[in-house]
Amino acid sequence: MLSWEERRLMVKVAMLYYFEGWTQAEIATKYNVSRPVISKLLNNAKKEGIVEIYIKDETYHTVELEQKLIEKFNLKEVIVVSTAGFAPEMAKRQLGKSAASYIAKRTKDVKSLGISWGSTLLSFVEEFPYEHKKDVHIVPIVGGMGSEYVHIHSNQLAFNLAQKMNTSCSYLYAPALVESIDLKDRLVNTKDIANVLELAQNVELAVVGIGNPFKEATMEKIGYLNDNDLTSLRKAGAVGDISSRFYDAVGNELDHPLNQRVIGLNLDEIKKIPEVVGIVEGSYKLESIEAALNGGYLDVLITDDRTAQELLQNQSLR
Repeated sequence: MLSWEERRLMVKVAMLYYFEGWTQAEIATKYNVSRPVISKLLNNAKKEGIVEIYIKDETYHTVELEQKLIEKFNLKEVIVVSTAGFAPEMAKRQLGKSAASYIAKRTKDVKSLGISWGSTLLSFVEEFPYEHKKDVHIVPIVGGMGSEYVHIHSNQLAFNLAQKMNTSCSYLYAPALVESIDLKDRLVNTKDIANVLELAQNVELAVVGIGNPFKEATMEKIGYLNDNDLTSLRKAGAVGDISSRFYDAVGNELDHPLNQRVIGLNLDEIKKIPEVVGIVEGSYKLESIEAALNGGYLDVLITDDRTAQELLQNQSLR
């Protein structure tokens, strides 16, 4: 039990430190003791319940989720965006804004940036600030030619992002998915496509989305996947895709004909990129995100608070 004098001293020290803004050194001088003595008094004041510290800010919840996800999945960084009450498009825009802020800071240190395709990445590019980053080169990491949904294709996103940065970009003149393996082999061996794929393999940072092939799949909307493809993918155990490459529940890339017809980096090549940033929202993609994290494909995850909460609540994961 603390004596009355000890409790009184703790309260006085705590008031000077927390309310009056005194430094520990200043308090130590006042009471003619060493600074470590004051530090110990402040720590004991917390242990005894004399001092309780609260963080009163709405971002505390999201920051707590971020830290737990970093620890659970051994990630470099997690950004959790509060999207409560937002319509889906507004939630996607908020995610894009947070991703744009993070990437804008990171591009101070990198010379090459890879980009995949999709509606979430479109939000990221649209929210990216106009800045001069002429020493950064943008490279699509998957093909993107086609007449449908051109605005979300990798080449268009690379071009638009390069305009925002006032810098240069490459173009991958090929579809993401071609009709046959033979055609894919012939295309990837042409000089222009081979050169861009080599650039893609050597980017320092890449930005990707994550898809669920069975729920609101953009690849189905744009005609890349038909009912037979979806049935085949389901039988093969597909749960998600990154850059049009499908993977199973533990994160292994599927040995599937669709994957063999993709023009772009495979998942092992994506994993070798020094920093891969995944932008994804919607708890309907939960299984897809879990598998991608288990596969080790992401270094940075940017997601919404509901999805983050569900990722932590799922006990089936390590």
